[in-house]
Parts: sequence; structure tokens; C-alpha cells
Amino acid sequence: QVRLVESGGGLVQAGGSLRLSCAASGRRFSSYTMGWFRQAPGKEREFVAAIRWTDRSTRYADSVKGRFTISRDNAKNTVYLQMNSLKPEDTAVYYCAAAPEVVLSTTPGGYDYWGQGTQVTVSS
Repeated sequence: QVRLVESGGGLVQAGGSLRLSCAASGRRFSSYTMGWFRQAPGKEREFVAAIRWTDRSTRYADSVKGRFTISRDNAKNTVYLQMNSLKPEDTAVYYCAAAPEVVLSTTPGGYDYWGQGTQVTVSS
């Protein structure tokens, strides 16, 4: 049973930083793609970033390129999302997701497993 647990969300002022963590368990993730998505109230869930566990290839949404960085720690089975220069429009619930494949999917349907989400609120 795959389990994903996010942490690190909170309230931050515009221009600030947060680092989200996603602790993964229940499977060997060596052939997985891990993703971060977000969902603001009244909006659809949208892609933020993805990383391929094997070679650390990454993909980002245009809206976060240059501000967010996705990374992973093999030893801790943990994926991170470093978020810098945060904007009020980054406010959302952020979800970690896992897909048992190497394609860096940008759609929610491309992922089989999801965490419970962590709230990020950026004040202006």
C-alpha cells in the first residue's frame, strides 16, 4: 500500500519561501514519477512540478518556473518542493502524487496515488 504524507505548508507573506515535504512509503519508488499538484478554492487541480525518481529529470508548470524546485532524497524516500518568491496566487492546497511509470505526466489522471494535501497560504 503506497502512502504519501505531505508536510511543510503554512502561512507566509508574499516574497517568502516554504519547503514542502512528501514522505513516501509502501513501495520501492525507483521506477516512479513523483509530482506536486495544487488546488485553489473553486478551481481545478493543476500541475506544479514532477520528478523522475531514477534520473531526477524534472518538469515544471510555466507559472512556477524559476521560483519552485522539486527534488528527492533516496535515503529518506522523500520528495521536496522548495517554493521561493511566493505570490498570493500560489495559495492552494498542495498535493503530492506518485505514478508507477517514468513519464513526467502533467495531468492528475496520470498519477495513481495521492497524499492528503497541505495548505499553503500566501498573504499580500
